[in-house]
Amino acid sequence: MSENTTMEIESRTPAIPTANPAAAATPAPNVFPAGTKIRMETRGLNFFYGANQALHEVSLQVPEKSVTAFIGPSGCGKSTYLRCLNRMNDIIPDTRVEGEVLLDGQDVYGSGTDVVALRRRVGMVFQKSNPFPKSIFENVAYGLKINSLCRRSEMHERVEKALRGSAIWDEVKDRLNSSALGLSGGQQQRLCIARALAIEPEVVLMDEPASALDPIATQKIEELIYDLKRQYTIVIVTHNMQQAARVSEYTAFFMLGRLVEHDRTEKIFTNPGQKITEDYITGRFG
Repeated sequence: MSENTTMEIESRTPAIPTANPAAAATPAPNVFPAGTKIRMETRGLNFFYGANQALHEVSLQVPEKSVTAFIGPSGCGKSTYLRCLNRMNDIIPDTRVEGEVLLDGQDVYGSGTDVVALRRRVGMVFQKSNPFPKSIFENVAYGLKINSLCRRSEMHERVEKALRGSAIWDEVKDRLNSSALGLSGGQQQRLCIARALAIEPEVVLMDEPASALDPIATQKIEELIYDLKRQYTIVIVTHNMQQAARVSEYTAFFMLGRLVEHDRTEKIFTNPGQKITEDYITGRFG
C-alpha cells in the first residue's frame, strides 16, 4: 500500500482505538463454542514490504470446518494477511515477516518448513480466475501430476471428485478434453476451485473469488463455499459485506494493517464492539 493511499484512508476514517491495542488482537470472549479446534492461528504477526509495515501485531484464530471472512477497505492488509497463511508473499522481493503463523500448532515460517507441502495443505483461489491454457481435465489433474499424489489409474476418479466438489461436474463432464479457456468466467473460477480441491488441502484461502463475476455466478460460488465448509476450513477475503454475512460464521475487520475486531459474523453485523467497525458496516466510509 503506498504512502499516498495510507494518507487518503487516514484522512477520511476515524482513528483506530489505541488505548488497549492488544484487546483488538484476540477474539472477543466466547467467539468459538467450547471444544472448537483451531486449525490456523497467527500470533503477533507483522509484515513488511521493504521499510513499509503493512501488518501490525495481528493475532487471530481460524477454527476448522468453518468460514471466516476478512473485511475492510482497500489497502487495509486483509489480502496481505491471507497470503501470509500459506507463505504466498515469499515470492515478493524485499518482504519480511515477524511473529508466528501456526497450522495445527506448527509455525509455517519455522526452519525446515517444506513450503510446497504447506501449499498442498493450505490451498489458494485467487481473485481473478487463472485457468491454464490446457484442457479442463489437465487443469484439475495438474497438481496431482506434478506432486505425484495418485496413480495414473486413479487420476480420472480424483479429477471427477474435485469437479463434483466444486459443483461444475455436470456442466463439463462431456467436454473434459476441451480448452478451459472456453468456459465462462464463473465456470473458470469454479474450475480453479476444483484444481485447488484436487490435491485435498485442509484449508482453502479465497481472495475475493467472486468480485469479477455476475450475480448468478456469484450465487453459485457462495453456495459452493457454504457446502465446502463441511469438509474444509475456508478463509475468504471480500469487499462485499452482504457476501460475508451470507457465507461466514466468523468475521474479522481490518483497518490500516491492524485487526480491529474479530467475532461471530452475526455480532459483527448487528452489534459490533468497536465504533469504527460500525462506521464501516453502515457505509460511513470505505
